[in-house]
Amino acid sequence: MSETRINLEQVQHVARLARLELTEDEERHLQADLSSILTYIDKLNQLDTSAVEPTAQVGDVGTPMREDEVTNRPDPDAMLQNAPAQRRHLVVVPKIIE
Repeated sequence: MSETRINLEQVQHVARLARLELTEDEERHLQADLSSILTYIDKLNQLDTSAVEPTAQVGDVGTPMREDEVTNRPDPDAMLQNAPAQRRHLVVVPKIIE
């Protein structure tokens, strides 16, 4: 297991801020997880990124576009097959407002 970087008081403080009710076992588990995350971040901070150009996006810029084509044209007869009552391609429902 990695060294403990986060103490239980810090875990409890974050849990209070997030309005989480944690058991003692969950607090210990979260303490270990957060400590592991911070250890990994330290490893990432040791990387030499001086030759890497800053970027805000790692993928291709832009949104791929396609032609708009209707592939599911409405079929009123098929849509009304299960309607209990219909008139001129409309569903007939009981009147509820006088």
